[in-house]
Amino acid sequence: MKALVLAGGTGTRLRPFSHSMPKQLFPVANKPVVEHVLENIGRVGVTEVGVVVGDWEERVREVLGDGSRYGVRIVYIRQERPLGLAHCVRIARDFLGDSDFVMYLGDNILPNGISAVAETFRAERPAAQLVTHKVPDPRAFGVVELRPDGSVARLVEKPQNPRSNLALIGVYFFTFHIHAAVDAIAPSARGELEITDALQWLVASGADVRASEYCGYWQDTGHVDDVLECNRRLLAGLSGDVVGEVDATSVLTGPVVLEAGARIIRSRVEGPVIIGAGSTIEDCRVGAYTSIGRDCVLRRSGIDHSITLDGATVTDVPSLHGSMIGRSAVVGAGRATPGHRLIIGDDARVEVAA
Repeated sequence: MKALVLAGGTGTRLRPFSHSMPKQLFPVANKPVVEHVLENIGRVGVTEVGVVVGDWEERVREVLGDGSRYGVRIVYIRQERPLGLAHCVRIARDFLGDSDFVMYLGDNILPNGISAVAETFRAERPAAQLVTHKVPDPRAFGVVELRPDGSVARLVEKPQNPRSNLALIGVYFFTFHIHAAVDAIAPSARGELEITDALQWLVASGADVRASEYCGYWQDTGHVDDVLECNRRLLAGLSGDVVGEVDATSVLTGPVVLEAGARIIRSRVEGPVIIGAGSTIEDCRVGAYTSIGRDCVLRRSGIDHSITLDGATVTDVPSLHGSMIGRSAVVGAGRATPGHRLIIGDDARVEVAA
């Protein structure tokens, strides 16, 4: 079995951050989302991975390389314009051949992994095995309707009156039958080849299409709050590992990961927290569910339930909560009206009241 990872989206809902990096590279627990995807793929024994890229191809290549760090071999497949998920399957045909494959959206977090679904698919080999999740409002998703025997009866993209609360969540297992479906469909009203249309074509032609319900935590990282919630969920399972330096006056409680070259000076850190290599935490309180990237500097500040990306600096800010601070951004005290939450992009400079 091969894998097709989709990493070509623009991430408009994550602006201003996505002006300077693709959403698939946003760090969750100090690791890009797409790295979590590759780890899940590796755990099911897949070693050949096609990564569909767009305008951010160079940056994605820089981070993922040839895939050897994840135990896989990566082939990059360029999609010039975002023309739909089924279009990704079409342009990857040479890579996929007639192999079974898993298609995985590169901005999805499934901490429980996909091993159970992969085992079912390998054992039974339906034309398609869909991963679904019960959602409170299915109108924003592709929705799966099931027959009494559990097979898929119908798929509807973003229905106004959904008959089911089972949503497609961005992981699909396919045999070679999907290629005929992709070739048979026409672009939708928005000009894209929709994977739901291809799946519905399979259902209508009598192919065996099944759905598995994923019952663990799932989230696509489409908004800032989604990224912060994913970060919290993953840090909740953190195991402490202090490699960096902690001075005698600092206090660490709960699980804390302190990477090599990072320093904690006269500070209190309340895990779960991860602090990246080369960062300095001085005279600070770092609260739970916080990820601090590499080479960050925090002085005389308080922060919790937040993410600071690589190279960020925070000085003399007593309380930050639920914040995301972009790469190399500088946040410091000033004469601004008191503010409590920051959503700022890379290389920004912001002054807040001390």
